[in-house]
Amino acid sequence: MRQVIFSIVLLFSTTAIIAQSAVGKWKTIDDKTGRVKSVVEITERNGLLYGKVIQLFRLPEEDQNPKCWECEDDRKGKLVMGMEILRDMKWDGSMYKGGTICDPKNGSIYSCEMWLKPGDSNTLEVRGYWGWVFRTQTWTRTK
Repeated sequence: MRQVIFSIVLLFSTTAIIAQSAVGKWKTIDDKTGRVKSVVEITERNGLLYGKVIQLFRLPEEDQNPKCWECEDDRKGKLVMGMEILRDMKWDGSMYKGGTICDPKNGSIYSCEMWLKPGDSNTLEVRGYWGWVFRTQTWTRTK
């Protein structure tokens, strides 16, 4: 009986930990227009999180398959679709930080912090910093 109870407790604990992780697929919402821009899939490698664009939502007048010509690193001239825009994010006990996020629209790379909204594992706050200036976007979990 103790083994059964222990197994149930372990199962619920593991489920709670997974639910609190940023690993998964996220709709990115433009903080200026409120429009869904893309879906980013966040994965874990060697204890760090990385995010790759897996879907774009483009207006008819926009380039349907854009490249990041303004990027100045290994992403220069690469397609935005499939691009790793989030790199080296590490959990510090309260949020993910220490990594970077790339805005493929202008090629800028920002230091980044992100955290799940308290009490809501389906909302991810993503903040990019340029010095002390920052911009925050709210991403929503998707399937």
